[in-house]
Amino acid sequence: MIKEIIVSFFKTVKNIFSGNSASREEVPTTTSEDTPNTSTAPVEEDAPFSKPEPPAMRRVIRVSADTENLFPPDDPDKVLIKAQPSNTGDQCLFMLNRTLFEGHSWWYPTFENAEGSSLAERLFSLDDVETVLVHEATVTVTRKDKSILDWKPLGMEVGTVLRELLEEGGPLISQKIRDEMPSQDDIQQGIQKAINEEVNPGVAGHGGLITLQKIKGNTITIKMGGGCQGCSSADFTLKQGIHGSFRKFVPQIGAIFDETDHAAGMNPYF
Repeated sequence: MIKEIIVSFFKTVKNIFSGNSASREEVPTTTSEDTPNTSTAPVEEDAPFSKPEPPAMRRVIRVSADTENLFPPDDPDKVLIKAQPSNTGDQCLFMLNRTLFEGHSWWYPTFENAEGSSLAERLFSLDDVETVLVHEATVTVTRKDKSILDWKPLGMEVGTVLRELLEEGGPLISQKIRDEMPSQDDIQQGIQKAINEEVNPGVAGHGGLITLQKIKGNTITIKMGGGCQGCSSADFTLKQGIHGSFRKFVPQIGAIFDETDHAAGMNPYF
């Protein structure tokens, strides 16, 4: 009996090493439908956490306003006015098909400053007008009551005043303002001095930088960079700080435009 067991054992060992399938346990096979094809999608077991995808690059497209065909050329003798309220609702831009102050601009912060300028005097006679900015063929009106967002009632009054003044004829801007207007070179030097001595040192603590982009007559355009680009306080800094410094150094400047693309800044606001 022991001899038979030993012989059977050696036969089994021999079959295993000779590759005889009869000695192996039958392993069930699976089709491609039962198991997924892993040859094309290897699993990285040594990297359990996938790497995050890089953020998509944001492209900002700036669309320039079409001002050439703003008014139809049907009746050139008719005074045409278009109004555009600001996003905040405190201002409204009135665009005309007539030039009001050619090549220049002027800011009227109070009724007292409007003396001698019929355009500003008539606009300040309206109850809710706080400031007036005249720039070539546009007028920007700031209202006193900032809680009112509907510009239609006041806009109708402003439009009536502008149309009546233009139909009446006569000078719209004080002759004193025209006579005392400094040269463009003097204005540029004064604004650059304000930027170098007061504005940029003031915003440097926040990593900001202000540059003078262009100047036409007494109208200037600036650009905010560094920490000022996209900062949520940029609008307040521009109106309360930068405007005040510029007008202190050069009282005769009119419109101040900001061509900064704040949506492309480090902290974009809209």
